Amino acid sequence: MNPLIPLFVVIPLAGAFLIMILGRFIGELNKYFASLILLVLVILSIYSLATTGENLSLYKVGGWEPVNKIPIGIYMVMDGFTVIVLCIINVIGFLSAFYSISYIKRYTAENYFYALFCLMVAGMNGVVLSGDLFNIFVFLEISVISSYALVAFGVEKNELEASFKYQVLGGLASFLILYGIGFIYWKTKTLNIADIKEVFNAGYDKSYYLFVQILMLSGFGLKAAIIPFHAWLPDAHSSAPSPISAMLSGVLIKAVGIYVIIRLFFNMFAVSEGMSVLITTLGTLSMVIGVFLAIGQWDIKRLLAYHSISQMGYVVMSVGIGMILVSRGARPEIASLAIAGGIFHLINHAAFKGLLFLNAGAIEYTIGTRDLKEMGGLAKSMPATSATSFIASMSISGIPPFNGFFSKLIIIIAAIMAKFYLLALLAVIVSIVTLASFLKFQRYAFFNKTDNKNENHIKEVPFPMVFSMVVLSILCVLLSLLAFPEIREAVLTPAIDILMDPGKYSSQITGI
Repeated sequence: MNPLIPLFVVIPLAGAFLIMILGRFIGELNKYFASLILLVLVILSIYSLATTGENLSLYKVGGWEPVNKIPIGIYMVMDGFTVIVLCIINVIGFLSAFYSISYIKRYTAENYFYALFCLMVAGMNGVVLSGDLFNIFVFLEISVISSYALVAFGVEKNELEASFKYQVLGGLASFLILYGIGFIYWKTKTLNIADIKEVFNAGYDKSYYLFVQILMLSGFGLKAAIIPFHAWLPDAHSSAPSPISAMLSGVLIKAVGIYVIIRLFFNMFAVSEGMSVLITTLGTLSMVIGVFLAIGQWDIKRLLAYHSISQMGYVVMSVGIGMILVSRGARPEIASLAIAGGIFHLINHAAFKGLLFLNAGAIEYTIGTRDLKEMGGLAKSMPATSATSFIASMSISGIPPFNGFFSKLIIIIAAIMAKFYLLALLAVIVSIVTLASFLKFQRYAFFNKTDNKNENHIKEVPFPMVFSMVVLSILCVLLSLLAFPEIREAVLTPAIDILMDPGKYSSQITGI
């Protein structure tokens, strides 16, 4: 058993508890303590990424061993795909928490903010490490209930309205997921993902199986905000404090939505062509509709929120292409390339979208507005924000040498090689429209002339905010290195292998 696995949940849970107690007696402790907790998790995540490789490691909660090769305890599982998502969660979490040291001064009740932040991180870590469906649901609820409260943290009218909408649709998603878990347990008499896979392989009712798949895809699709399940996202992401917007967009929709969809439809359900086509279609619709909804926005955070839908569309579409090829049993090397492109873009999106939301927070922190029409000429007064924003804008638009270019290129090449020429063309068009949208952002925020009488009083944001933005901008450049075959082999290939060979996942858990 790997003793490090439970620490990803235990440390932030204990941190949330201690922040609430010690924060009452030591005023400034909470902000630095939360950052320290997240830094420890970053170190654990990077260590796990470096050491896991092709291996799959387990932690059996309570030490419960299988009975007749049936896993009866709670299993926490770490593999090549898990460690990538853990790194995304904890790196963006640390930078968002550090950014909050200055940003959160405008709010009251900092103890609650940091405690909820730690709970959200603990929940997301738990989701990606859980090897059984019910604990995925438990940890999912920990993370999303914390996020409901954090969206409404400013308690203004629009924030409360956004949080209410988020809670209603989030509650519907949770109901669909729990309903689906109930149907799976009714048929299989087990909740362990690997064990469910073995039971389904032994024989199943196809119509029942399809019904359960639709339930799970709908529930987790709502959590991931892929179209047509996206209605809650623009309000929630734009109304939340900017560090939380970065977490929601850069991390949460991946950890409790996209990650679980990919995990279940590769490692639990048999990959079928019908479901693969449906997932690819939903991804394509999200990619196209999201960008056209974004381009007309003047509120910078709503603009970024719609682009989250579009960029997640790239991920879902690319993974869907891989699923179609796997279901047909054809061209495994192209299927592998498509899945690699999707996971690569998942990583890249966390960096550039997290950075863009932090940039938006820096602008709002300084001039008090999110309306692009009321901005202009900020490049001179806020050079760090301007430079990092430019890097993020070019990254999301797919301009070389930034990371977004390479993941989009891999996705487009995989689509062409798989003979999905329309999808490749749409990916190129969406990237061009994305570029137009972010050129508008750059022009109106940083270079457009204004008659702002307070221009001389505008200055760069405090160090913690600048530090987080600069680190993420560096990541937007360094992540391009994943395009090199040797580095891609080391980081992405273990994740691709565990997804494309579901027997590799289940056999190491069930021993069958």
